[in-house]
Amino acid sequence: MLTFRSLGFVLLWFTALGYGALFAPPDDPNTLDLITRLSLGQWDGLNPLIIALFNLMGVWPLLYCGLLFGDGQQQKIPAWPFALGAFAVGAFSVLPYLALRKPCPRFQGQPNRVVRAFESRWLAAVALGAAVVFLAYGLFAGDWGDFVQQWQSSRFIHVMSLDFCALSLLFPTLLGDDLARRGVKNPLALWTVAAIPVLGPAVYWLVRPALPRS
Repeated sequence: MLTFRSLGFVLLWFTALGYGALFAPPDDPNTLDLITRLSLGQWDGLNPLIIALFNLMGVWPLLYCGLLFGDGQQQKIPAWPFALGAFAVGAFSVLPYLALRKPCPRFQGQPNRVVRAFESRWLAAVALGAAVVFLAYGLFAGDWGDFVQQWQSSRFIHVMSLDFCALSLLFPTLLGDDLARRGVKNPLALWTVAAIPVLGPAVYWLVRPALPRS
């Protein structure tokens, strides 16, 4: 049975789909070429802000994986389809998982191989390093005027930007249970850190206590 919290995520998912389809700017005929160039690292002549945003949208799902797999091992639904989907469609994949999952403040049993892999501090350090590099590159080298113009005229840039914001806002919805599963009694400092978009979740992943093993 869906709770009010779950219904809220469902409503948010439909709202996001409707906005992207009906109210976002029209498709740019050069979008496919832009995505190809961004994916292949052919970045000459592209706004560093667009490059940074595109790459950060690859960092965000990695950060979510650090929470989703540990959470998913305690759920009736598997987390991996939603985690993998986030690499392609971001929050559009995370929202259905948030709607279907149940609160789970305790971790029971032994972490499986995937959960143990995403407990790695090395992987967290890589995510943090990538976040720092691309944020600095975009903020200091980017052309904000050009970005605003593209945001207003390109559906791809427009929706990707809003997806970035959505992932930033949704991250805390998984954080409370993750803190509880790790036995954190005074989580204010970690909540404050995790509230900083991209950098905060990466730092949290790096410094959080390990999962208990029963």
